[in-house]
Amino acid sequence: MSMTRTGTTGNDRNSFIYVVAALAALNGLLFGFDTGVISGAMLYIRNTFELATVFGYSMNASLIEGIIVSGAMIGAIIGAALGGRLADRLGRRRLILVGAVVFFVGSLIMAIAPTVEILIVGRIVDGIGVGFASVVGPLYISEISPPKIRGSLVSLNQLTITSGILIAYLVNFAFSASGEWRWMLGLGMVPAAVLFVGMLFMPESPRWLYEHGRESDAREVLARTRVETQVEDELCEIKETIHTESGTLRDLFEPWVRPMLIVGVGLAAFQQVTGINTVMYYAPTILESTGFADTASILATVGIGVVNVVMTVVAVLLIDRTGRRPLLLLGLGGMSVMLAVLGIAFYLPGLSGAIGWIATGSLMLYVAFFAIGLGPGFWLLISEIYPTEIRGTAMGVVTVVNWAGNLLVSLTFLRLIDVVGQTGTFWLYGALSVLALLFCYRLVPETKGRSLEAIEADLRETAFGAEAGERPQATETDD
Repeated sequence: MSMTRTGTTGNDRNSFIYVVAALAALNGLLFGFDTGVISGAMLYIRNTFELATVFGYSMNASLIEGIIVSGAMIGAIIGAALGGRLADRLGRRRLILVGAVVFFVGSLIMAIAPTVEILIVGRIVDGIGVGFASVVGPLYISEISPPKIRGSLVSLNQLTITSGILIAYLVNFAFSASGEWRWMLGLGMVPAAVLFVGMLFMPESPRWLYEHGRESDAREVLARTRVETQVEDELCEIKETIHTESGTLRDLFEPWVRPMLIVGVGLAAFQQVTGINTVMYYAPTILESTGFADTASILATVGIGVVNVVMTVVAVLLIDRTGRRPLLLLGLGGMSVMLAVLGIAFYLPGLSGAIGWIATGSLMLYVAFFAIGLGPGFWLLISEIYPTEIRGTAMGVVTVVNWAGNLLVSLTFLRLIDVVGQTGTFWLYGALSVLALLFCYRLVPETKGRSLEAIEADLRETAFGAEAGERPQATETDD
């Protein structure tokens, strides 16, 4: 059996890689839990507080509900805006630790909030932790993973997002009889504590270590996650790319980086404006409008969460075999069709008796197509397509766009329902899904099986007019 320089066997090395990736992917669990738990909690928060004024201003109750839900998005925008630069300065591992603490504090504030205002503050603090997690989780996993299995490992982050959503739905259902929304929100402290303790024993990203002059530490980490022959080759690739980069925010607008900035921003926006978080935040509300009772709507939402997890597992198994583009195109095509069907269900009065079941089935299939394509594809691609020295910064910028889109959708969904109706709202999301499909078909590159440095070199040569035959080819590596 082959050995690394440090005497680590292949089996031990693989086990270590999966443990590190799975633990770092708990960032996604925090993300998902926060996304899912508020959907059920809102059904009972409105019974605890009089939703008439907030911060001294009289407002419509639905607007206040939107502010409570969106508080986490505001925090996430802040966290993502700061997280990219902090990941480059402090290190990936340290920022994960900071994010876990912030999320823990935010969950605690929400659990004990005596007023709506304090609840909103807790949501914002919670969101800052989620913003950190959404940037640094996939970034850390991408940089520590071997190229051949990087897609699957980074997609673990999306799997834990969907698992966090499902866990949140189950927590909501468990407390639905008593309406204990404080327990629903407060239980977010548990995964935050697990993530913090676990990351105390994990290594830093080898690319970040090398970039900050810690070559021996970088070599040691690579020796635990690569076969012996790959360690020095990868260090040379890292050295070459780092020495050709200035690492400033201005580099995002360099001619050879700009196309990937467009790709990242476009994917970030389309992942949200195609409506996924209307389902995650408002699924019980949507289903309640079809005639389901509170508990029944939450139980149906659990079914949606199960579909989300199962199809994300399918994506994890396929993404390094079929590639990123095929799954993106398949997923967006399916989303477009399901949103059209959902709109029809609300449009045809003759379907009134079956609308609840049609809506539930359409939502499940819509989530299934999202989970196999745009869900994991976005987070994976933005962790791959940017140069090392500005990868954290680039991911921060793109993630800010993603959370801004999330905020826009969560704030406008109920208002859109009031203005254009449920049919018009879902058809609008369907039209945007078609635009996203065309965007991905024209602009999104395939990155399957390639080292991060080879992807970067290819982008440089493409930008500067290299002949197709001169572009670096896919780098195949051993597990």
